[in-house]
Amino acid sequence: MTEIILHLSSGSGPAECRWVVARIARAFIREARGSDVECEPLEVPDDDPASLLLRVSGSGAESFVQQRTGTILWTGQSPFRPTHKRKNWFVGVAPVGLADETDEIRDADIDYQAMRASGPGGQHVNKTDSAVRATHRPTGLVAVSQEQRSQHANRKVARLKLVLLLAERREAAAGDARRDAWDRNQGLERGNPVRTYAGPDFRLKR
Repeated sequence: MTEIILHLSSGSGPAECRWVVARIARAFIREARGSDVECEPLEVPDDDPASLLLRVSGSGAESFVQQRTGTILWTGQSPFRPTHKRKNWFVGVAPVGLADETDEIRDADIDYQAMRASGPGGQHVNKTDSAVRATHRPTGLVAVSQEQRSQHANRKVARLKLVLLLAERREAAAGDARRDAWDRNQGLERGNPVRTYAGPDFRLKR
């Protein structure tokens, strides 16, 4: 069965873009229902995550991902600044591979610790010690995965999160002299969205 991991990112956008990331994820999950695609988060999302990982699987996964890869536009009033004139908010979507990050972080530099899952998540959070905390010793970065049903799967997702965290840290350290990583590497084109959603219910316009 085809399985693809989607990375949704607010890039260097403001709080509104982080708010949009969580709601675009919900829109994708909603759109997958009743089709030959299963779409689920790899973590319990906050209300305004800077980035989010979704797992897309099923016979139609490749087509589903292809139609959503690129820049996503939400048109609506800022939930935080009601008088703000801006109405267009952008996030980026791109597939990432669990096996494509070996050059970024070495396993020898990561400490994995099994732990009991905690926090919200309902039936999707494991009640056994299958959750994993991954610590990258050279940088001190820590990532936790608890949504997967096995420790092995959580270990892979935690490692992927470390890769993404390291990339974000490198870009933050580079400062204004360099463009944001998403703009450069993932093709976030603000003037050319692949999908547009509108209104508080995040309904697809095109």
